[in-house]
Amino acid sequence: MAVSSSLSLQSCHWRHHVFPSFSGKEVRRTFLSHLLKEFQRKGIRTFIDNDIKRSQIISSELVQAIRESRIAVVVLSRTYASSSWCLNELVEIKKVSQKVMPVFYEVDPSDVRKLRGDFGNAFKEACEGQPDEEVKQKWREALVYVANIAGESSQNWDNEADMIDKIAMTISNELNSTPSQDSENLIGIDAHMREMDSLLCLESTEVKMVGIWGPAGIGKTTVARALFNRLSKNFQHTIFMENVKGSTKRSELDGYGFKLGLQEQFLSEVIDHKHMKIQDLGLVKERLQDLKVLVVLDDVDKLEQLDALVKQSQWFGSGSRIIVTTENKQLFRAHGINFIYELGFPSRSESLQIFCQSAFGDSSAPDGCMELATEITKLAGYLPLALKVLGSSLRGMSKDEQILALPRLRTSLNEDIRNVLRFGYDGLHEKDKAIFLHIACLFNGENVDYVKQILASSGLDVNFGLEVLTNRSLIHISRCNRTITMHNLLEQLGREVVCEQSIDEPGKRQFLVDASEIYDVLVDNTGTGAVLGISLDISKINDWFLNERAFCGMHNLLFLRFYKSFSSKNQTELHLPRGVDYLPRKLRLLHWDAFPMTSMPLSFRPEFLVVINMRESQLEKLWEGTQPLRSLKHMDLSMSENLKEIPDLSKAVNIEELCLSYCRSLVMLPSSIKNLNKLVVLDMKYCSKLEIFPCNMDLESLSILNLDRCSRLESFPEISSKIGFLSLSETAIEEVPTTVASWPCLAALDMSGCKNLKTFPCLPDTIEWLDLSRTDIEEVPLWIEKIFRLNKLLMNSCMKLRSISSGISRLEHIETLDFLGCKNVESFPVEIFQSSQFCHNLVMEMRNIHNPDLPQPFYFRNNYIDTIPDCITRHCKLPFLNSSGTISSDIENNFIWFDEDWGRMA
Repeated sequence: MAVSSSLSLQSCHWRHHVFPSFSGKEVRRTFLSHLLKEFQRKGIRTFIDNDIKRSQIISSELVQAIRESRIAVVVLSRTYASSSWCLNELVEIKKVSQKVMPVFYEVDPSDVRKLRGDFGNAFKEACEGQPDEEVKQKWREALVYVANIAGESSQNWDNEADMIDKIAMTISNELNSTPSQDSENLIGIDAHMREMDSLLCLESTEVKMVGIWGPAGIGKTTVARALFNRLSKNFQHTIFMENVKGSTKRSELDGYGFKLGLQEQFLSEVIDHKHMKIQDLGLVKERLQDLKVLVVLDDVDKLEQLDALVKQSQWFGSGSRIIVTTENKQLFRAHGINFIYELGFPSRSESLQIFCQSAFGDSSAPDGCMELATEITKLAGYLPLALKVLGSSLRGMSKDEQILALPRLRTSLNEDIRNVLRFGYDGLHEKDKAIFLHIACLFNGENVDYVKQILASSGLDVNFGLEVLTNRSLIHISRCNRTITMHNLLEQLGREVVCEQSIDEPGKRQFLVDASEIYDVLVDNTGTGAVLGISLDISKINDWFLNERAFCGMHNLLFLRFYKSFSSKNQTELHLPRGVDYLPRKLRLLHWDAFPMTSMPLSFRPEFLVVINMRESQLEKLWEGTQPLRSLKHMDLSMSENLKEIPDLSKAVNIEELCLSYCRSLVMLPSSIKNLNKLVVLDMKYCSKLEIFPCNMDLESLSILNLDRCSRLESFPEISSKIGFLSLSETAIEEVPTTVASWPCLAALDMSGCKNLKTFPCLPDTIEWLDLSRTDIEEVPLWIEKIFRLNKLLMNSCMKLRSISSGISRLEHIETLDFLGCKNVESFPVEIFQSSQFCHNLVMEMRNIHNPDLPQPFYFRNNYIDTIPDCITRHCKLPFLNSSGTISSDIENNFIWFDEDWGRMA
């Protein structure tokens, strides 16, 4: 059967299955009538031309019928070539038909090819009546074309009925491989086909292997099946091997026998040889190296499967394509498959359509059901499998019945969804299973480096384990903010796995995340050594009253999280009327928002603590004396407004982040901070009583220091020369030491609102961002050109600023200058407009610039800007130029103007 030369992924909807081309009443009444009857019996729709008048020119109706038929069956009898009608049909068939099946009825195929014998004589007869040589040449080419296609010849059959049966069966099998309309109507399928088309490069004669990668239930099989249906017609042999991971049980065979079994199954289908038995693994190459084949291996989970079936591209003939789907990206790397399509989640709109198709049989929800459909779509996490399963489970229910089903959908996984997702979890190594459960119960949405630090001493090989989970599509780590994300259904699966550890006694499980179960365990003191982690959103509870022995049985507790959702305004609290006598010494994470005690328990020994996060606490101090804090990396006591002192941190030599913002009672930092040479971030904004800051030290790693709104701080914090970002806005600092000019890393300095600052600070040439707004600086000095990397200078509302030097015009990287509200500036350097470097944002006040040294014809008359000079219009990228005067109409087109209060666009 002929194969079309077109490799397009587009497919048609066929009106007819078969278009028969034939000649002669004897064929119509005998052979063809039996063939058409067999077609009818097998449900094959055939075009019938009984009512069409025959003529020398093929009718438009016939041309349309040929185009709308899936397969053309050409019955080449002795009289076929004598009919110009038939020959014109054949030319059209050659031009448009994708599949052609010739039947050589009582003629030799070679006679057709060489135009000899009775068939050749019939062709000469037709040519005698056709004067146009071009038409006759097209007839010859069409006959040679069809003669070279492998078809059926009556000379090879003793029984005509058997031949008819074979033809009908061949046609039926071909139709069964045709893409159905269901495949065409899959939501979003065309976008996937376009992506795969670019990876497959179907026009290339090379053998290509392409992978489809994504999590369970994302639709890899669906996409692969649709692709297979669309491409099959372009290949000599095809195979779609579904669920490869379940096709052979490895435990039943040795490695060699395992591969032999896969190859037997594979070759049996590819070359249509049932029950094939092979003894040599080289047979795939032996049988397929000269054949153009399309191979789809769906849901592969072991490298041995790929080695057995598609080990090398040399095993297959020119133009072959091998498509592999898997949840494990590492398999592609190991096998050398470099062309990979990562299948993403459908959009919200597409997800809603997928659900509605399954639930309501339409692409949209019925009136009154949209809110319900939207919620269930979210519960499914936009996962196609879940959308279809949940939709099917609700189909036929009334709206009230569907609403009744919602609570169960919110709290438990559908069995079919669980079985699919559980397969991926069960295939993990025990250590990787443990990491999976840690993420599902505690760390979904956390920064990957944060998680690695907390689990560093767990013995779980966390770096490798996270890589495994990522490759198997069980988690995703974003590139921009390095956040770990686990799909909500996988998270639910993990939590159900934990529940199975002890159905009726939560205190014997590894992790506790359900509020009511946590309450029962803590109030009844039923926690055991099995508990590793507790995670509770305290904004979702009523007031709880716990006793002092709540944690006594949980001596292996490593992670304790009592946190408040940022979005919650609930003021409920967790009360400890008698405090807490005991917190486990093995704790690595202690996150307790709104901690109700004024200090930690006397017995507390935080020797393994990596993170302590106690925002909004009632703490006045943490503990007395020096604690072993060698593991500590992060301390966050922000918004603890009663905190008066920080403990001795001399042993916390590995701490990287210390956040004390909004600790309004804190007066000073301990001198032990000088030991924190790994400290990167120190955030103390809004510590309004802070007066004394340690000095005469140089912390090696400190990069970010934020002292915004520390309004009593008078001395400049010379704590580290390695600082990159320093924020001192609205402090009482009067000057910046000249030593700061030698700091090698300072890139950003914010001293906005420092009313006591009167002199432009001497800064290093590394500075890029400088905010001196609302200060009492009087002059921008000429040497400003030395800080040549400066990108943004903000000096708005500097009421005492009078002079701006021309050095600004020599800042090569400047993009923004803001002098809005500097109402006492008397001169502004015209060089800024003449400089070719500056062509970005300028915000300035012109109220009192009475005699500007600007080039003509740029001038003011009674605060009226009359014209604008060429040197400024060349810089029309300037978006902000502010004036409090009237604006000339011929200038408005070049600039965006604002009045001095920025209240409206002028």
